[in-house]
Amino acid sequence: MTASRAAYSRAGVDVGAGERAVELLRASVAATRRPEVLGGLGGFGSAVAIPEGYRQPVIVSSTDGVGTKTAIAAAMGRLDTIGIDLVAMCADDVVCTGAEPLAFLDYVAVGRLEPERVATLVAGIAEGCRLAGAALTGGETAEHPGLMAPDDFDLAGFCTGIVERSRMLDGSAARPGDAIVGLASSGLHSNGYSLVRAAIAEHGLSLDLPYGDALARGLGDAAAADLLASEPARDGATLGEVLLTPTRIYARDVLAIRQGLDAAGTELRSAAHVTGGGLPGNVPRALPDALGARLDPAVWPVPSEMRLVAALSAIDDAELRATFNAGLGMVLVVPSDAAAAAVDLARARGLDAWVVGEVRPAAELQARYAELAG
Repeated sequence: MTASRAAYSRAGVDVGAGERAVELLRASVAATRRPEVLGGLGGFGSAVAIPEGYRQPVIVSSTDGVGTKTAIAAAMGRLDTIGIDLVAMCADDVVCTGAEPLAFLDYVAVGRLEPERVATLVAGIAEGCRLAGAALTGGETAEHPGLMAPDDFDLAGFCTGIVERSRMLDGSAARPGDAIVGLASSGLHSNGYSLVRAAIAEHGLSLDLPYGDALARGLGDAAAADLLASEPARDGATLGEVLLTPTRIYARDVLAIRQGLDAAGTELRSAAHVTGGGLPGNVPRALPDALGARLDPAVWPVPSEMRLVAALSAIDDAELRATFNAGLGMVLVVPSDAAAAAVDLARARGLDAWVVGEVRPAAELQARYAELAG
C-alpha cells in the first residue's frame, strides 16, 4: 500500500484509525506478493519489475468498480467478498487482451474509517488478487465525513497486466465459421444491480428471505423447486447471500485454456468479458467490425437469480441477455475444430462450458450480434 493508506486529513478524519487499518491488512497484502514486486508498504507508489523472458512486453491496464452491488453488501453487513468482485471486473478485462494480471491497486472510500471494516474489504480484494494471480501492490483509503454517511463505502480498482506483443489478443484474428465457447458465470457478477435492487424493493422482498421463498414469490412454486434442484448449493441460502455471490475470476483459466490450445496446435483467437450491456454489448468486441456473432441461447442455462429478477421486472429473455451476463461471464473465439478441446480444457479446470455459437459475416446476420430463433 502507498503511504496514503494512512489517510491523513482534517475535518474529523481519524489518522490513527488509518494507521491501524494498515496494520490489520498487512498480512492480506503480503499473501499476494509476486517475485516481481519491489518494496513493501509505506512508499509513495508501488513498483513492479517486468517478469523475465519478455522480448517486447506490452503493459495492459484496466480500471473499474463494483457499482451498486456495494449497497447489497452494506445492507447485509457482509464485506468479505465484494473485493473479489472488484478484482474480477478489472482482471477479467485485462486477460481479454491475452495479458497476465501482474499488479492491482485499490481505492476504498468510506464515510467513517473503521479499521476492521477496511481490513475486511481489503482482505476480499487480496483474495481476488490471489485468484487472479496478481499482486496487491498499492492502495488508498479515503475517509469522507460529511460527504458520505458513516457506514457508506465505495470501491475502485486498477489492474496492470503484461503480454508479449506478438501474443496480444485484439479481436482481429476471428474468422467466419469460428466457434464461440461460453464459460459459465457464477451468477449476476457485478452488473445490473440497480435493476435488481429496484425489483426486490418494488416487491417487498427482504434480503434475509430464504432464497427458495424468493424464487417461489417471483416464479411460482414449481419453477422454484426445479431451479433449486439444479442449483443445490443455493438451497438454504438467503436472497441476499445469493445476490452477493462473488464474480467469477477467469484470468488464470483463460490463460491456461490458451496454453492448452497452443499445445494442441491450435489457438485462442479472442475473448470477451461479458459485463454491462450483456451478450449483445460485449461478444462483438471479440470480433472484427465486419463479423458478427450468432448465439443459440437454448444451449446453456440461465442462473436462477436472473430468472427471478426478469420475472419481477417483467423483462423478456432478449432484454435479460442485454442486461445481464445470462449465465456466460466470458466467451472465447476459437477455430471450429478446436471448440471441443476448448470446452474440455475449461471443464478440466472445474468450469462449465458450452459451444454457444459461431462467427458469421455481419452482413449475413444484418447485425454484429444475432440469436437463433427458439
